[in-house]
Amino acid sequence: MNRPLIALTLALAATLPAHAADPAPNGITMPDGYKDWRLLSTHMRSDNNTLRAVLGNDIAIKAAREGKTNPWPEGAVLAKMVWKAKKHEKWEAASEPGDFVHAEFMTKNTARFASTGGWGYARWLGQDQKPYGKDAGFAQECVACHTPVKDNDWVFTRPVKLP
Repeated sequence: MNRPLIALTLALAATLPAHAADPAPNGITMPDGYKDWRLLSTHMRSDNNTLRAVLGNDIAIKAAREGKTNPWPEGAVLAKMVWKAKKHEKWEAASEPGDFVHAEFMTKNTARFASTGGWGYARWLGQDQKPYGKDAGFAQECVACHTPVKDNDWVFTRPVKLP
């Protein structure tokens, strides 16, 4: 048994992503390192009983801190992590994340995504991160939903203000 070779193999395996999600039908890939992004905001949707954490890449975080989010700068990426809400087993009044529903991303690139308000949309479903949509046309669903906030650069999220 070659212990150094086994140790090297295990070390290299630890550096590989646990699961590389397939690209969305419009070609957007899941951003590397998004799990380490910082929090921009949170949401609770009562219509579908979900909790949402909205994260931002460094460009989005800088824009939010400077109050420059209408429009968001080129290269900003917003990530929304969505879980079913469930009651906390020890605290009836509290809700906490239950099953993971999906990860959604909005990528600001006005040239590439001119037909969708300057934003590229992508969604991956469930714990196995299956890309959402049959073809690239799925993004029109996103635009239709975001139309009420067209005057806010198509973004619902208002970054939280910290003391």
